[in-house]
Amino acid sequence: MATQLTKHNLLTTVFTIVAFFTVVIMPLSATANVPVGEDGLHKPDWLSLSFRDITEDVAEASEKNKRHIILFEQQGCIYCDKMHETVLQDPEVVAYIKENFVVVQYNLYGDEEVTDTDGEVLTEKTASEKWKINFTPTWMFMPEKLDGDLHAADAADGNMYGAFGKGTFLDMLTWINQKGYDSDEGFQRFHARRIGERQAAAGENASSVPTD
Repeated sequence: MATQLTKHNLLTTVFTIVAFFTVVIMPLSATANVPVGEDGLHKPDWLSLSFRDITEDVAEASEKNKRHIILFEQQGCIYCDKMHETVLQDPEVVAYIKENFVVVQYNLYGDEEVTDTDGEVLTEKTASEKWKINFTPTWMFMPEKLDGDLHAADAADGNMYGAFGKGTFLDMLTWINQKGYDSDEGFQRFHARRIGERQAAAGENASSVPTD
């Protein structure tokens, strides 16, 4: 009996350690891989530093044959956490962003100065209010060239709100990069077509292709 009890206790201890490692240690390790700044926002190495003069940022991105993105986040945003800890850890996603976009992070409640495309000087917070950004994360895709005196939100070629899976995320970036907004194929149809193409390529494993 004593031997059986000892084995039972040993197994219980092992299972407890494994469960603790799986539930607590592994998520902490995943989170630790995402740098966080003093403002509480994630800081991947592909973010660009900027004076947040959007007209200049658009022009500089265009000179590099890239598109400028304004990325709104806020401290404590669970959807921002999910985005950074999942889809933005995917090498294919990160490579596509680096190759095609220049991303500048904005704090939804931040005080850093922002110069809008219509010339108005704001803060990150007042810019979010002016542009009616009330959800994070929000990706604002700016045009290759600014036309007229529109403010940034009106000039943007599109927005993406929330934390999506790799398929939706990459499809949105691709749709913007290919100027799908100028075609008759809206994003939802483009996304559906791309899912179909991925499923066709997967053959017998089509059911395993994510649709998010």
